[in-house]
Amino acid sequence: MKEINSKWLYLVVLSMIWGTSFILIKKSLLGLTPYQLGALRTIITGFFLLAVGFNKLKTIDKRQWKWIGLSGLLGSFFPAFLFAIAETEIDSAVASILNSLVPLNTILLGFAVFRIASTKRQVLGVIVGFVGTAILILKGAELNPEQNYLYAGFIIISTVMYAANVNIIKRYLQDVKPLAIAAGNYAVISIPALIVLFFSDFFTSETFENPNLKMAMVYVTILAFFGTALAKVLFAKLVQMSTPVFASSVTFLMPVIALFWGVLDGEGFSLLQGFGSFIILIGVYLSHKRKK
Repeated sequence: MKEINSKWLYLVVLSMIWGTSFILIKKSLLGLTPYQLGALRTIITGFFLLAVGFNKLKTIDKRQWKWIGLSGLLGSFFPAFLFAIAETEIDSAVASILNSLVPLNTILLGFAVFRIASTKRQVLGVIVGFVGTAILILKGAELNPEQNYLYAGFIIISTVMYAANVNIIKRYLQDVKPLAIAAGNYAVISIPALIVLFFSDFFTSETFENPNLKMAMVYVTILAFFGTALAKVLFAKLVQMSTPVFASSVTFLMPVIALFWGVLDGEGFSLLQGFGSFIILIGVYLSHKRKK
């Protein structure tokens, strides 16, 4: 019973942290380009994680480093840029809603590539949650007809990467400490992030003269510490203590939090979206695999 309660606690905390990340990305883009944001988010996160987890790197076996590197690229590096690019055209709440495709992709990839089985109840939970997500997407498109939904493709690509990452952690890194996984991820991806930042025109007078830069740096630092560094460790722990599908179902709860912040920031919300959010919660509950 204690383990079951811990799973739900991790799930709720992660949904609140990651649900807030979308509005932080939106605010950071007021003073940074998508490439600057993605690079800074990665670099700052790497600083935090390596400061507290550098000693954990020695616990990673040599044969596991290829999976640590791949996990970092798919679960953190590329999505940091793809989400920033997407949010230049679509609302933060819509981005979080599209992110709910992760559990569906987790089941598909888990079965097709990683041979990780899912129960009928988990599949039903994903389907129910996906229905709620579809309601949110359709109503969001109606409320925001001026948005370029082609940019949603960047989010969809990210969800496939996230799904691959959660299966990699469960399949190949089950015995690695969560902090070691997170620190290892950023030990690998911080170097390419530095290269991207160097070529992103960040170190120019035009960037430093931007009146929004100061607040953008505050937002991206909060995003890096809570939305990435802390969340990465919590998520790795959740994957190890539950199932890939249950862990990825955090993306069903995130839109509820993101919609709340979106409304406060002037983004639209309707009763039908509230109904969709309620269906999503049912999907999360069903996706939890109870022990007999």
